[in-house]
Amino acid sequence: MRALVAALYTAALVAANTAVAQDLAALQEGDMRKLAIHEAPQEVPAVAFTGEGGAETTLQDLAGEVVVVNFWATWCAPCREEMPTLAKLQEELGDEGVRVATIATGRNDPVELDRFLTEVGAGNLPQWRDPRQDLARAMGVLGLPVTVILNREGQEVARLTGDADWASESALAILRALAAEES
Repeated sequence: MRALVAALYTAALVAANTAVAQDLAALQEGDMRKLAIHEAPQEVPAVAFTGEGGAETTLQDLAGEVVVVNFWATWCAPCREEMPTLAKLQEELGDEGVRVATIATGRNDPVELDRFLTEVGAGNLPQWRDPRQDLARAMGVLGLPVTVILNREGQEVARLTGDADWASESALAILRALAAEES
């Protein structure tokens, strides 16, 4: 009997996740057409990176909000174009349960991080670092930028490789839908 209940529960979850993925797919326009929405949430590795004030942090520490995790570097030209749109996204949806988490991966001098973000008008974004690329490797980040969207439970629900306009109406609609779905 327990096996039957477990099977029915699993089937219901898969159906619900598929419906959410289809709803989000209907909102994809412009750059957001590159967003790969997963049929089912995926667990993320519990690998530490350098967070606020140099504190060891994991993606699981960010659970409770929908999190837009952006892997980038100061030497990445497409990142220079993308960062201001992530800053606008944080301004627009920060009070709606959506958080932007920017993680500079590889060798990125903290002074250069600050200068870079200030120059591009993204000084409101966190200056978190993954200096040994441990998290980036564990997450399968092979090039930059890569943006991963986590649900409130800290699971990956979507991924976009390359730069995108995160302040676009499509991006805002997708993230608002995720935040509303999970609140």
